[in-house]
Amino acid sequence: MAMDRFIRALIQWQTADRPAPARTLTVEQVRRRYAAHATRGRNGAAPPEVAKTADQQIDGGDGTFGVRTYLPATDRGRLVTYLHGGGWTVGDIDTHDPVCRRIASALGAAVVSVDYRRAPEHPHPGPLNDGIAAAEWADRAFPGRDHVIAGDSAGGALALGIALHRRDHGCAAFAAQLLVYPPADPSLLSESTRRYGTGYLSELDDLYWYYDQYLPDLESRTDPAIDLLNADLRGLPPTVIGTAEFDPLHDDGVELAARMAASGVDVQHIPAAGLVHGYLLMADLVPAAAAVTRDVLAAVERKLTSPPMAH
Repeated sequence: MAMDRFIRALIQWQTADRPAPARTLTVEQVRRRYAAHATRGRNGAAPPEVAKTADQQIDGGDGTFGVRTYLPATDRGRLVTYLHGGGWTVGDIDTHDPVCRRIASALGAAVVSVDYRRAPEHPHPGPLNDGIAAAEWADRAFPGRDHVIAGDSAGGALALGIALHRRDHGCAAFAAQLLVYPPADPSLLSESTRRYGTGYLSELDDLYWYYDQYLPDLESRTDPAIDLLNADLRGLPPTVIGTAEFDPLHDDGVELAARMAASGVDVQHIPAAGLVHGYLLMADLVPAAAAVTRDVLAAVERKLTSPPMAH
């Protein structure tokens, strides 16, 4: 499909701006740039309304980190623990505030957005462990709810890692999981990385840099929580995977969905024709991104309300 015209304009604007590769900047400079782009993507729109938000610190076992809780205007007894994207290195609960508000509103769910400690200060498994602790905290704070684990980009990989941890440690299973354009293959050798690795807002060289920050020990890249395509994917909760057409990580999501299906997981793949990596952050600026965001959340709704698929 042809690229969305709003996305094409964004790419032309960024090309004119000539952004420096991440590896030529300090981590703090990359973080500030990411936050500025996320804010600009809101186009001055008012954030989706929720009944209440609250920020607090929780114990991660080896220190504290933040969570932001959203209570929906219409509470349907759901719970979502959300892990933000940003290559495990950038992004935070503020950059993804509108995303979490949309989730709370669409699903009628309390949302716990995790401000996990980031690389390179906290490499793997630090962010993963914070996510595990946050999901456990959410269960205690909101007992008896259908609990969805969710995330976008690096946060999607963390969400799946948390689901694998729960399965392997005999913890209560999630009711569903949502993974939007997740990185699943640390080799970055897919066809989509070759085809869309330059000039589509998410640069392949930056993806390599993110992996270097999060996984400075190369041996750790074989960890099943990182090399997700080679993980044992059996016994996972009903899953929705969103991908973007013009995304270096497109093939990661497609292949992950196929391997989940082959492992007996109830999984639905929602493609985003014409869009790029990061479309959840563009919903206020790009109508097609808003539409696909609604589609992925509607798919999660179906996973929560439909009987389990037989395998």
